[in-house]
Amino acid sequence: MSDIPVTATPAQVRIFDTTLRDGEQSPGCSMSPSQKLVMARALAELGVDVIETGFPASSQSDREAAALISRELRDTSLCVLSRCLPGDIEASARALDGTARPRIHLFLSTSPLHREHKLRMSREQVLEAVARSVTAARGFVDDVEFSAEDALRTEEDFLAEAIAAAIAAGAGTINLPDTVGYTTPTEIRGLFERMIANVPGARDVIFSTHCHNDLGLAVANSLAAIEGGARQVECSVNGIGERAGNAALEEVVMSLKVRGAYFSADTNIDTNRIVPTSQLLQRLVGMPVQRNKAVVGANAFAHEAGIHQHGMLRHRGTYEIMRPEDVGWPSSQMVLGRHSGRAAVEQRLRALGYLLEESELDLVFASFKALCEKQRVVHDNDLQTLMQDGADSEGYRLSSMTVSDAGHRARATVELSDPDGDRVFETAEGDGPVDALFAALAMATGVDLVLESYQVHSVGLGRDARGEANLSVRYEGAEYDGTGTSKDIIEASALAWLDVANRLLRQRNGTKAKSEMAEA
Repeated sequence: MSDIPVTATPAQVRIFDTTLRDGEQSPGCSMSPSQKLVMARALAELGVDVIETGFPASSQSDREAAALISRELRDTSLCVLSRCLPGDIEASARALDGTARPRIHLFLSTSPLHREHKLRMSREQVLEAVARSVTAARGFVDDVEFSAEDALRTEEDFLAEAIAAAIAAGAGTINLPDTVGYTTPTEIRGLFERMIANVPGARDVIFSTHCHNDLGLAVANSLAAIEGGARQVECSVNGIGERAGNAALEEVVMSLKVRGAYFSADTNIDTNRIVPTSQLLQRLVGMPVQRNKAVVGANAFAHEAGIHQHGMLRHRGTYEIMRPEDVGWPSSQMVLGRHSGRAAVEQRLRALGYLLEESELDLVFASFKALCEKQRVVHDNDLQTLMQDGADSEGYRLSSMTVSDAGHRARATVELSDPDGDRVFETAEGDGPVDALFAALAMATGVDLVLESYQVHSVGLGRDARGEANLSVRYEGAEYDGTGTSKDIIEASALAWLDVANRLLRQRNGTKAKSEMAEA
């Protein structure tokens, strides 16, 4: 599809961030008021137009968070959610007291399914509640938004009536949410076009879209709504939210940025703050994003395949449609692994200071490929070890181990074969079997690693399945990854730990050898 020519003035799309409200409703993602304040600061720095801070009528914590945030953030619109009930509206108004730019966000279901089974209200009762509630909210604040919950499954004639009632009562923003992630891009684009064209007063307000990701279409549907005339997108950082989540802020923003000529629309987001904001949220709620997550995932700008690496070395535009630096990553990554080619290995060796003849590169590349059969990723220190002819050094090898978890403390005993072939025995205790195992390995090897993350899963099916352990550790300020596989998960964990320890020992020995040569 060719780009549509850019108009003189691209449409400005507001970013309404609901990380602190709908996002926090994601199971396991609750935040304390102080954590919400930290995240709200980051959202303000990111440049979001509206921050939805919570649902005051639902909890004391949300009321406290709204008050904390409103005292500090004075230049960003702060919004709270409210049902169309007098008590909710009054609670929202109290929570917004003193806010520089307050908004009350009212919602009421409009679909026949919700009217019958959730609300037990007729069409007439819903319309009356919409008009009454918007009028009441306008008595407290000038900025009122109305959401027709489950709008995409609502009869269009009735949806138009509900929108008209909200506009007539004073709502300045109308949200048509795809509450259950049911719609498709073509459907939602057409709905927005028809509502904006036909509802009285529609052209005098901002239309908003709020899409859920139950079918994986939240971002696509949000972008289609923009094509249909929406000028506000309700989204969350990392796409967190109820069930499968909301439209991901970072994906919506970068779609508009990268395909600006097509959408002829832009936002106020400082894209350089996207990755830091994403990582802050991950730390606050303890929910990491998958490595291949668009824009903010660890692999979003990582390349391992030899064909891709070769193209990237010639011109980054061959396989990247945006610069990692523009969203907050330091650079692209050339990940060296079993799919990498000679060009990438040679380029990395050059960066490390090694200039090789073709015959030398052939030997190193063969050793590199052999090493890739033992570990998934080859790091700079691994390449340096290869250059020092240390690739054949096996390091410490696991001979046997026993782990018991009786009483309050677990105990592990390991027997290793050291690089010289001697036997090493150590026993240690820990808070669990894995903690005790890693403590015993640290004592046996003399390498003390700080565990950052640890995961185990099954590889294969049935009787042939193996356990794979993956861990990330920190050593002297740097982070290292290790992998181990075995029929036994605990043994796989030990092998993953030794994977890192042996690499560090080879690196240490190589540094020592260089120093001795320099002194000689």
